[in-house]
Amino acid sequence: MIKYWYRRFLIILLTAVIFIGGGYCYMDYQQEANDQAVSTTADETLLIPGGMPVGIYIETEGVMILGTGAITAVDGLNYEPANHLVKAGDYIVGINDETVENKQELLEVVSRLTSERVVLHLRRYGEYIDVKIDPVQCGEDEYKLGIWVRDNAQGLGTVTFLTSNSEYGALGHGIHDTDTNELIEMSEGTLYQTTIRDIKKGESGNPGGMEGVIVYNNYNVLGTITKNTDVGIFGKVDKINQLFTDQTAIPAGKKEEIEEGPAVIRCSVDGAVKEYEIQVTKVDIRSKDANKGIEIEVTDAELLELTGGIIQGMSGSPIIQNGKLIGAVTHVFVQDATKGYGIFIENMLEQID
Repeated sequence: MIKYWYRRFLIILLTAVIFIGGGYCYMDYQQEANDQAVSTTADETLLIPGGMPVGIYIETEGVMILGTGAITAVDGLNYEPANHLVKAGDYIVGINDETVENKQELLEVVSRLTSERVVLHLRRYGEYIDVKIDPVQCGEDEYKLGIWVRDNAQGLGTVTFLTSNSEYGALGHGIHDTDTNELIEMSEGTLYQTTIRDIKKGESGNPGGMEGVIVYNNYNVLGTITKNTDVGIFGKVDKINQLFTDQTAIPAGKKEEIEEGPAVIRCSVDGAVKEYEIQVTKVDIRSKDANKGIEIEVTDAELLELTGGIIQGMSGSPIIQNGKLIGAVTHVFVQDATKGYGIFIENMLEQID
């Protein structure tokens, strides 16, 4: 009887050891598998590629100064009160004790000026300074400062990608003022739906461009613009289904994975987003210019017939190679519209929160 219970005890003990030990082994195996899965997904960013044209509208943070000019005073002489005091690219943020956020507010303040000296509050390259200016009387109860200004910019470009958080990147380069060539310091912006109406083919010495119709109303709003940077504009898309009819995501490619050879770009130049064949002709992962790390050449016969190559408005068109989104079109060679530059997608993703 004792031997019976002893054997039974050993069997129970052995079964318990096997069960518990096997359980720990399984848990270790499962944890290792989970760690491997997390590592795989963490290293691979999935993006929905774009290629759709959009209308862009941004407002400056303050009122941008474009330059100064002479004013004919009531005495018949010409004066330039702001000359050598302000610079193109400065932003007016206030006059005397009043804050100025846009051109309309600036005009209202100027309309109340007298002959008394005023203090102009400026932002210059991120620093705030004050300058004193003597208004010039050019009519009865009318005084001017002799400053040319702008408070917004608008145009069209191409969306590059959308993230799982509805954040997008577009253009691949910043929006610069056409007169000062300075990157515009923006306060807010809006993304609008647009329709391409006409294409001007690119040729040697003339890059060509896309002409779009943009109706600036609430119905056509697609999202917001929150950043204007040297590597593109960024923000949130509200009407995803309206902008991204194809929401198939692909991995983001790393610089080191890009090869010289065949690739495609996605763009819409004839009313629908299509992929067109190109060749990646050079990859410079140490490029000093953030948006000129890739050199490309358009080889697709259909795109060459439609546009002559790369044209204005195609900036931001996604570049895809080996099933991965590797970058976006940014510039065209002025003397050869079939060739241009692209930015690494990694450079754009650095701006995503």
